[in-house]
Amino acid sequence: MSLSILIIDDEPHLPHQLARFLKKRGYEVYTAADSLSGLRELQHNPIDLVLLDLRLPGLSGLEVLQQIRTMDAELPVVILTAHGDVQTAVKAMKLGASDYLLKGFDLEELLLVVQRALETSAMSRELRQLRQERSDNYHFSHIVGQSERMRAVFALVDKVARSDASVLIMGESGTGKEVVARAIHEQSSRSSGPFHPLNCAAIAQNLLESELFGYEQYAFTDAKKQKRGLLELAEGGTLFLDEIGEMPLDMQAKLLRVLETRSFFRLGGNKEVRINVRVLAATNRDLEQAMKEGLFRSDLYYRLAVLKIMLPPLRERPGDILLLAARFIEEFNRSLGRNVHKISPEAQQLLLRYSWPGNVRELKNVIERAMILSSSDELLPAHLPQEIVGNEKQRPASSLDPWDQWLNSHPLGAVSLEKITEQIEQHFIRWALEMTKHNRTRAAELLGFAKVDQLRYLMRKHGIE
Repeated sequence: MSLSILIIDDEPHLPHQLARFLKKRGYEVYTAADSLSGLRELQHNPIDLVLLDLRLPGLSGLEVLQQIRTMDAELPVVILTAHGDVQTAVKAMKLGASDYLLKGFDLEELLLVVQRALETSAMSRELRQLRQERSDNYHFSHIVGQSERMRAVFALVDKVARSDASVLIMGESGTGKEVVARAIHEQSSRSSGPFHPLNCAAIAQNLLESELFGYEQYAFTDAKKQKRGLLELAEGGTLFLDEIGEMPLDMQAKLLRVLETRSFFRLGGNKEVRINVRVLAATNRDLEQAMKEGLFRSDLYYRLAVLKIMLPPLRERPGDILLLAARFIEEFNRSLGRNVHKISPEAQQLLLRYSWPGNVRELKNVIERAMILSSSDELLPAHLPQEIVGNEKQRPASSLDPWDQWLNSHPLGAVSLEKITEQIEQHFIRWALEMTKHNRTRAAELLGFAKVDQLRYLMRKHGIE
């Protein structure tokens, strides 16, 4: 499909000359002899670029430009102007015009300006889309969970993102530490800057320093040219150091100096490099125990742990397992081209009873495997790996469903039935809203309500937004 250009100019011959030239170059061209006709064309046709004369009958070119900006803030507009109107053309640029041409221009010059404006507009749109996708993927509300512990994590991530302090994210392997780090970055004032992750356990100790600090040409035998390290590449953004507990002690001392001085030297260099980078770190180790054993510097720990976030393992928030599974099914439906809608009750019970030593990462892998093996719209126990199904076979026949266990438990003293009922209502309302992405009609159906008004009443009652 060819790109379309609208020419708004009241001269009798110029618009048609430009239109013929541009059509031969593959563009679809519309023309309008006055401002109102031009605005109507914009409303009725998909326009990719406007060539706008400054002097028009009715509204002036500047007024038309302002109208265009209210209709489409991103549409590229090139101003056509006479020599005496250069100052007005400059004013138009300040109002958002992409470029301007002095009348009497060469047609090849026109083509270059048109191509440049369209390319710049396309790149800007793509960049905005990529940033939006990245922001959508890592917004803290997309970290799935309805348990009390995860809601506390959401609230903390929201507060931490507004600060520029160092953050230490703790949790077992697979709990989503990098996802949380990206969410902090994307909700911070540094979101337009880069995010660079580095797994300290995945890089040989002798390479870790050059990865972080970079090196000068001829700093060592294979250093054929200068290389910037991640500390420089993350300028204006965030550096995420995963598995920080695996960093050797000598590197810990060098990292501490960077955090204290906000500067460093490349390997083999004598010029100090100053940086503006936020450092987030994560670990699955007990760093306090590592400090006692002399394996981790206490001064670095306190530099990194200005703010701390502890991510709970999946086994400690079983109420989130099916929510996460539903989210992964949604993701893999898109990436695998599938149309899976549900998990059978038997498979749900197996997922709920499993201990998930690999946490969220393991659950995601299990769901992906099941969707590849399934040939229907439902995931069954047969699609689950042996460690999950086998776990069930070894379970005593008298083993109860987790809900049955809760219902059969006996309180140690007096209870408030009203309070328990309120807690159950709140729990299931939040669950239904999370499952349906806050679609109240679908959430009401999920809870078995005949009318959505019943759900609205309970949401108001419990102060749920």
